[in-house]
Amino acid sequence: MPPRSPLPLRNGLSAAWVCTPHRDPASPAPWRSMGEWLRYHVDARVDVESLLASERFVYADARPVAEADPYRPHTFVWFHRDLRDEPVVPGEITVVHRDERVVVVDKPAFLSTVPRGRHVAQSLVVRLRDELGLPELTPMHRLDRVTSGLVLCALGREWRGAYQSMFAHGTVRKTYRALAPWRAALETPTTVRNHIAAVPRTGGAEVVPGAPVNAETLVELEERRGDLAVYRLSPRTGRTHQLRLHLRDLGAPIVDDPLYPVDLEVDIDDFTRPLQLLASELEYVDPVDGVVRRIMSPRILPLAAHAGG
Repeated sequence: MPPRSPLPLRNGLSAAWVCTPHRDPASPAPWRSMGEWLRYHVDARVDVESLLASERFVYADARPVAEADPYRPHTFVWFHRDLRDEPVVPGEITVVHRDERVVVVDKPAFLSTVPRGRHVAQSLVVRLRDELGLPELTPMHRLDRVTSGLVLCALGREWRGAYQSMFAHGTVRKTYRALAPWRAALETPTTVRNHIAAVPRTGGAEVVPGAPVNAETLVELEERRGDLAVYRLSPRTGRTHQLRLHLRDLGAPIVDDPLYPVDLEVDIDDFTRPLQLLASELEYVDPVDGVVRRIMSPRILPLAAHAGG
């Protein structure tokens, strides 16, 4: 882990960092200067020349990195990336529960939990850090970008371990609700068990027949609404796109799923049709004070569509 960043948050986003590698003191330096190493090492999407010229690369003591600074092994360098002009994700982030250790928020569809790919400023953690003035706020679990609902975040580093352990050990009861086709032939409750694996470089996942079970979901019919129904989903595991794949394989793919059963190739900035999947309840015994907490999303299905894209 790096030392604490010398740069403040910018629009709720922590500075990026890189570190030169260790080397044998008897070996010659592989680069002549820090500028040369930065050009070689930093992501090609970063304009290294511009950041060097404007003194936006800094060392741990906040001194700017100069082009000709001699190369030094095991040296941390921080900088803020230039971001694309991201369209604002519609919908509100609602604080549902807050105490001195955690905040539980309800996020809208299309908002990434953490910065990823083309969604950086428009991510839950960046927006919350900025809006709540909490620079160390960190999500303890994640929802898919297109899924709405509850996310629990720790407010400071000292609380992360205790709350992360709840999710790692499976002691948090998570309940989802999904709007999907009603099927007379589908007998519920039913439990789906199979093996789900992420498909590299696609952002999707697939069921692997015959492989050891690693994904399990209890599916219950909660309410019929004509040709549709609300299903209550209780996952016992947390694999990529688990709930979406399990309902698809029951013949009831979730309404407005852009990926299953068919990839609709929806533009990444198209916010018009939210996936009708809601992380609706979290229930856990607080690992610090022992209080049983049951937190419910204020959203209801169907989730509202948004005009434009």
